[in-house]
Amino acid sequence: MNYLSVEQLTKTYADRTIFEDLSFGIDQGQKVALVAKNGSGKSTLIRCIMGEEPFDSGRVVFRNGINIAYLQQADDLNPENTIYEEIFDHDLPKLNVFKKYSKAVRENDELAMAELFEEISELNAWDLDSLVEQVLSKLKLDNHEAKISTLSGGQRKRVALAKVLISEPDFLFLDEPTNHLDLDMIEWLEEYLSKSNSTLFMVTHDRYFLEVITDIIYELEDEQIYRYKGNFSYYLEKKAEREENKAIEVGKARSLFKSELQWIRRQPKARGTKQKARTDAFEGIKKTASQNIEKEELEIPIKMERLGSKILELHKVSKSYPNLNILDNLTYTFKRQERLGIVGPNGVGKSTLLRIIMGEEAPDSGKVVVGDTVVFGYYSQANIEVDENMKVIDVIRDVAEFIPLEKGREMSAAHFLEKFLFPRHMHHNYVYKLSGGEQRRLKLMKVLMSNPNFLILDEPTNDLDIYILSVLEDYLKNFQGCLIVVSHDRYFMDKMVDHIFVFEGDANIKDITGNYTVYRQNLKKEILEEQAEKRLEKAEAAKVPVEKKVEKSVQTEAKRKLSFKEKNEFETLDSEIEKLETEKEELTAILSGGTSTSEELNEASKRIGELMIELEAKTERWMELAEFA
Repeated sequence: MNYLSVEQLTKTYADRTIFEDLSFGIDQGQKVALVAKNGSGKSTLIRCIMGEEPFDSGRVVFRNGINIAYLQQADDLNPENTIYEEIFDHDLPKLNVFKKYSKAVRENDELAMAELFEEISELNAWDLDSLVEQVLSKLKLDNHEAKISTLSGGQRKRVALAKVLISEPDFLFLDEPTNHLDLDMIEWLEEYLSKSNSTLFMVTHDRYFLEVITDIIYELEDEQIYRYKGNFSYYLEKKAEREENKAIEVGKARSLFKSELQWIRRQPKARGTKQKARTDAFEGIKKTASQNIEKEELEIPIKMERLGSKILELHKVSKSYPNLNILDNLTYTFKRQERLGIVGPNGVGKSTLLRIIMGEEAPDSGKVVVGDTVVFGYYSQANIEVDENMKVIDVIRDVAEFIPLEKGREMSAAHFLEKFLFPRHMHHNYVYKLSGGEQRRLKLMKVLMSNPNFLILDEPTNDLDIYILSVLEDYLKNFQGCLIVVSHDRYFMDKMVDHIFVFEGDANIKDITGNYTVYRQNLKKEILEEQAEKRLEKAEAAKVPVEKKVEKSVQTEAKRKLSFKEKNEFETLDSEIEKLETEKEELTAILSGGTSTSEELNEASKRIGELMIELEAKTERWMELAEFA
């Protein structure tokens, strides 16, 4: 059943075409993602579809009678509402009657409760209470009576997300839904959307999100749209095939173009019908042959300042605020080429630690010792601080005209910008004309152009598209200095770091060897073991005392004994789970090693998804049998 038809949609800004004659459809139940480079028009396309922005030509048709919800990047919340009032601010029968019933309960109005009881039953709205509690709890919006005007930007974004989820729409549009969510929230949302019956159309740069949730990916490129029926791994595979086929096509066209060009030059101006047809075809060949398909690999042999024996030392560093303890006697010594990831919920002090290292904030006690040879490159979450009337190239040249390379060579600021997907025609654009993602990328270029040997990146992946993320990952893979990165991007963390500081709150920090996936697997294993232990304790506590009826005791005991087949199953499950864990570690190493081919990465990505499902099923079965073993 078709839910959305987009037909020959065209959108231009002044003399710039954003997209032209786009046509595609989305059917009921499909989970679709839109990917494109920053500035290509992803958000613009969604706003045009939703009627938030006019388009030049074409049409957008939704199926009649469906409930649609839209999460924008910039929220449109009522500042006078409380969180609870805002999430119910929908004109939907189910939510309206539940809102009235909740008010009656709070005011202990038994008459109103009785009148609304039947209506709630008819609309099947009784489950809304548990849904509301679940969503608000998972998104850490515990103070339901807090005014929207008192919330931070991240909290407002989470309220907006809760609002669209609680409306349980038939069709859900999400523009960067994982921004301002911590890792626990992202994983919960991933699971929630995977199980949801809502049709989904989203823009996101979270590649694990794309891997797990989507079944169709649309790519907006060169003002056209390409459809890939599969998840992110499938998209990468088929996109590579498409680009390879295009390269072959362009190569043939260039070869034919040379011979046709010679023919054109030889012919007199007066031509017959056959000659005219050949001349017309020449224009098509010329257009194909002139396409730029060259792609540079980002291998920049930068000559950076060599790090000495003393790099960075933290000696008994403590920091706290009223009602918030962040660091308590933290001592740590950084080594050469160290790659540290920092994870934890929002508000536990991850960015504070970075500011203390950079000397932007003083610790309460302890000291930070920085080696003489260290050149920091610090990318913070703050917006770029430059004159918005400056040109892109001048912003970079203000840092340096050239960046030194090995063997005495140099790379110009213009060439460096091109490496990070700022083409020549953008170099003289003014900063104020750049999109949010492009400004973030320019800020990142400023940091890298300073040629640091110790990079500190605080949420570098926010607002960056999957293409520039791939470029940044290539750069960091070859970076020979030290790296500290705070990020909610699980895919990025898996590829970039070799150990993790886990900020658990109240100054508790764990140092975990391995990348993010290893950390989450260990955490999940701990949770499962804890659950198994509790269930075993519960089973022990539930044993019927000997003094009770013998007959009942025998029946209960019989129920608790494993059959011969179950005993064999229980004995083999341990070894099977151990093998799966070993395979998982091997796959994680492939995904994070940085030396595998794209084909190997795709295969590993597909297999790890299957393996996680299999491992979870076997672990749950082991827990069931363990109660009676």
